[in-house]
Amino acid sequence: MSKIMHAQMVIMEDDLKSLKEKTGEKTTKDALAKAVDHYLECEYTQEPDMWAKKLEKAITKKKTK
Repeated sequence: MSKIMHAQMVIMEDDLKSLKEKTGEKTTKDALAKAVDHYLECEYTQEPDMWAKKLEKAITKKKTK
């Protein structure tokens, strides 16, 4: 059974505005929930050098075309 927790954070107003725009969400709660969900699901967040891994995948994809 999952436990629901209340969490707070400090964030710059401009960063929050950008996050809402990028996620397409209007509320702070929904934008943060979407960002956290993406972070937990994204295959690259577990990589020590995620940019190298993304680049490697893009190059491999291009070679197979």
